[in-house]
Amino acid sequence: MNNLCVDIGFRSLIKYGEELCGDCVQTARIEKDDTQILVLADGLGSGVKANILSTLTAQILSTMMSAQMSIDECVETMAATLPVCSKRGVAYSTFTIICVRNNERVDIIQYDNPMVIMLRGGKNYEYPRTMRTIGGKKIYESSIELEQDDVFIAMSDGAIYAGVGMVLNYGWQRENIVAYIESRYDVKMTAKIITSLILDECDRLYDSRPGDDTTVATVQIRKRKPANLVIGPPRNPEDDKVMMERFFSLEGRHIICGGTTSHIAANYLGKELVPSIDYEDPTVPPTATIEGVDLVTEGVITLSRVLEYAEDYLEKNEYYELWDKKNDGASKIARLLFKEATDITFFVGQAVNPAHQNPDLPINFNIKRQIIHDLASCLEKMGKRISVEYF
Repeated sequence: MNNLCVDIGFRSLIKYGEELCGDCVQTARIEKDDTQILVLADGLGSGVKANILSTLTAQILSTMMSAQMSIDECVETMAATLPVCSKRGVAYSTFTIICVRNNERVDIIQYDNPMVIMLRGGKNYEYPRTMRTIGGKKIYESSIELEQDDVFIAMSDGAIYAGVGMVLNYGWQRENIVAYIESRYDVKMTAKIITSLILDECDRLYDSRPGDDTTVATVQIRKRKPANLVIGPPRNPEDDKVMMERFFSLEGRHIICGGTTSHIAANYLGKELVPSIDYEDPTVPPTATIEGVDLVTEGVITLSRVLEYAEDYLEKNEYYELWDKKNDGASKIARLLFKEATDITFFVGQAVNPAHQNPDLPINFNIKRQIIHDLASCLEKMGKRISVEYF
């Protein structure tokens, strides 16, 4: 196993006036040979029928690819399964498949969607493509040896039609999208941020009234970066040392959340806990510092805000400008977990905090565990590898 991993981010705009998106993205993972699969399907037309076509296509292709079936079998099965449009007489959904194998090679299979954009070193990279016909469909295939920080951007055709008849005569062509992302690319960007940059510009060109379903899906090859977060003292005080030994033994960033936990860590390290009185955001408690620790914050209130940011990040990503630039504890944790870390270990102490037993506070014994559970779930959906240890 190499030291690389896959970061995936995708978002869609729904055609103006419709309730359902006619595009669908599905992801799958084959654990035994560390293969990750992304399928972006664009159903014929828009609305309910397009949604059904794209969903069936994406599910069929991701399931069969996960079963390591050939692309010939996948396409033939898809064509035989999709319902036929009564008006057009065809069962039609375009698709793009990106299959990353062991973080060493990527196979790209494309049918009638805009060609995948590949960035290498932040610049457009013209990768090889071969064309063959399967079941009457022209399929383009590519196989590329991977390098760290390679980026692959798949799109439905709503992206290249953005702005047609409005601010652009011929839409936002693929070469325009390439130039746009090249000029804004930063190696620190996550796949979701790259996706959001492009999709937000599509929305602007459409004047927030998309003329077609528009989807962008980004696959990024990153170096693994571990992070560790501890919150709460152990149920048994005699386990303080055991938890801290385990926490600090792991490589990567170290984040400590909670007042009692911070004191335990400071005592274990033999260092001073230095609190801050700066309130950049009055709704988020201030941070502190301990020599040798990357970040020290308050516990439940701060992580509740991080969870709010995480849930938004997976959807519209509207809070990005907040947590990406602010320096309160929640924003710093969000940057570390969302943008930097790829493998995250949570250490959760199960002692009852007496302060949380006040009936006037909206906090109870179970809320800490629930926040960690929900946050871990969000991070897994971001493509992170998550481990949770209880003490």
